[in-house]
Amino acid sequence: MTQALPILLLAAGQSRRMQGRDKLMEPVEGVALLRRMAQRAIAAGLGPVYVTLPPPPHPRYAALSGLELTPVEVPDAASGLSASLRRGFSALPPQAGAAMILLCDLPELTTEDLKNIAQSLDLNSENMIWRGTSETGAPGHPVVIAQPLFDEVQTLTGDHGAQPLLRRHADRVVKVALPGDHAICDLDTPEAWAAWRARQDTAVPAP
Repeated sequence: MTQALPILLLAAGQSRRMQGRDKLMEPVEGVALLRRMAQRAIAAGLGPVYVTLPPPPHPRYAALSGLELTPVEVPDAASGLSASLRRGFSALPPQAGAAMILLCDLPELTTEDLKNIAQSLDLNSENMIWRGTSETGAPGHPVVIAQPLFDEVQTLTGDHGAQPLLRRHADRVVKVALPGDHAICDLDTPEAWAAWRARQDTAVPAP
């Protein structure tokens, strides 16, 4: 990859399964998950970072204070994940040859993971999508979509995100294995957060 690759963080959801808590504001090593993910996206140095957000006022704006990124307000966020994708892709630079979609509830994704996905890009090939998977091949995130598919993103509806597009172009998807479950460890419920934190507490530090 030689040209800038914008990163679009999707952070406009309502955390409906969190029983009143906001999963993106959950602390991880003392930092709100949303800020931690934004910091990792910025540190990757791939291109400008955009973050879709609910309409203000909302605590998520303060969590991103001082970071070099562009907030993208999604007034229709309640209609589903596709609204964030449509708004986010509309905000991208017109010259972007591709864009990386990054969900914010994947706490194990690292800056190095984002770089690895970017390094797999070949925009001169017939491939149109590059997707992170678990070490064993389970599909996950991040997902990079090439510019020729941007118009199709604008046709997405509902809460299925980019899944219809990914299925439609399954023969043009490059899967990139990331370490462990980095690509698929999403935390959507209090129970999932508790189990994940318990695993972190019992993990043996690397030598």
